[in-house]
Amino acid sequence: MTVPSFTTEYDVIVIGGGPAGENAAAYAIANSGRTAAIVERELVGGECSYWACMPSKALLRPGHVLSGAKAMAGITADGLDIKAVLRRRDSFTDNHDDSSQVQWATDNRIDVIRGAGRLAGVRLVEVDGRMLRARHAVVLATGTHANIPDVPGLRDALPWTSRDATNLHEVPRRVVIVGGGVVACEAATWLAALGAEEVTMLVRGNAVLGKSEPFARERVTAGLAEAGVRIRFATAAARVERTDPKDTGKGHVHGGPVIVEVRGDRVEPNDARIEADEIIVAAGRGPATSGLGLDTVGLPEGTVEVDDQLTARGVDGDWLYAVGDVNGRAELTHMGKYQARVCGDVIAARAEGHPLSQGRFAATADHGQVPQVVFTAPEVASVGLTEAAARAAGYSVRTVEVDIAVAGSSLARDDYCGHAKLVLDAAADTVLGATFVGPEVGEQIHAATVAVVGRVPLATLWHAVPAYPAVSEFWLRLLEAHRA
Repeated sequence: MTVPSFTTEYDVIVIGGGPAGENAAAYAIANSGRTAAIVERELVGGECSYWACMPSKALLRPGHVLSGAKAMAGITADGLDIKAVLRRRDSFTDNHDDSSQVQWATDNRIDVIRGAGRLAGVRLVEVDGRMLRARHAVVLATGTHANIPDVPGLRDALPWTSRDATNLHEVPRRVVIVGGGVVACEAATWLAALGAEEVTMLVRGNAVLGKSEPFARERVTAGLAEAGVRIRFATAAARVERTDPKDTGKGHVHGGPVIVEVRGDRVEPNDARIEADEIIVAAGRGPATSGLGLDTVGLPEGTVEVDDQLTARGVDGDWLYAVGDVNGRAELTHMGKYQARVCGDVIAARAEGHPLSQGRFAATADHGQVPQVVFTAPEVASVGLTEAAARAAGYSVRTVEVDIAVAGSSLARDDYCGHAKLVLDAAADTVLGATFVGPEVGEQIHAATVAVVGRVPLATLWHAVPAYPAVSEFWLRLLEAHRA
């Protein structure tokens, strides 16, 4: 292939400047003279920084704190100052100013190239007519986009997606949420806490958080109902109409009232229409690969499949990589960053001619060792395999479950209510998975992650003594239940 004379060369080129892309670039050139560039068409820092993890958790935390305060004798809690909550949220997104992220890249010897990047052949990247060439690697880190179901009238109604919900500037009085996954449940949680009077979730199946342990789904459902959220199971939007839809900008109500016609086996004729002020679509996400030029290297559009070194399958030469949500392995920011660290180390080792025999050169945690926290009320924290997944994988399974009721939880709040479950490999006597439900259990999951990844025998866990009086003492109760 003839390389155009106007090509600029870097050792590593990353398309996509979110957390995964940033980490891949930094690790690939660390402690070397190699060069790197990040190509970003929006904001450096990506979805997580401006439209997902950071703003959503900033919206959720005040409600959790208020709930905890109300559950503590001796504390008077008046409520939330919505404007102050939104100002705090905006402080975490830097008001959508990415200059500090760009400065981070500059400080780490990474060039930031603004524009829409696409593959143009082997080790070639085109950015709005400018050609770049990678000496060693191109990394795809373009993430995902919100899916809009093909429901008549839905697109014309200009529904909110997760970007609008996390960047809301006004709290709609009546909201319909299409979906029952993490985004839908978290959005319903903060909308109810921020004062939305009617929040209705339309869930196609019979449970929210469909991949979680059944007890986790039940407790989140109960928590949402207690907050005033109406969940309609086995129900889907059939048609949407909106009066005077307007593109008023992210997080502003997009026009007049919305009428949602619903269908489902449980839908009564007098309950088949819902009127709302806004509709939020939280019905999954798809890989952001449209226009990425995958066809120029022989790949189909869609999820970019990779091996454990994050090298793209179906492309010769070990030069094309994909990290984060775009590869479909584990669509969580922390897992994308983990993959990026592995990817960067692999690129560096290959550039320097080193073998890939060490464990850090394979993203093994993607396989059954993924931690996650759902920041609902109560929270759900999990890692590894659920009981159903472990049985499907052929393990000899034993489970232990206890309510989280120890001195530490009683001291944490007067109404503490939580539950914990371990999924065990009965043959090896190690932990395959864990799920905890309760207030702030996200802070408890890393111990379980270490146990799962390290395949720590339960006999050894007896000697990991939980501090008293901390909530983590429930680990002792789990071990006692296993011993019984």
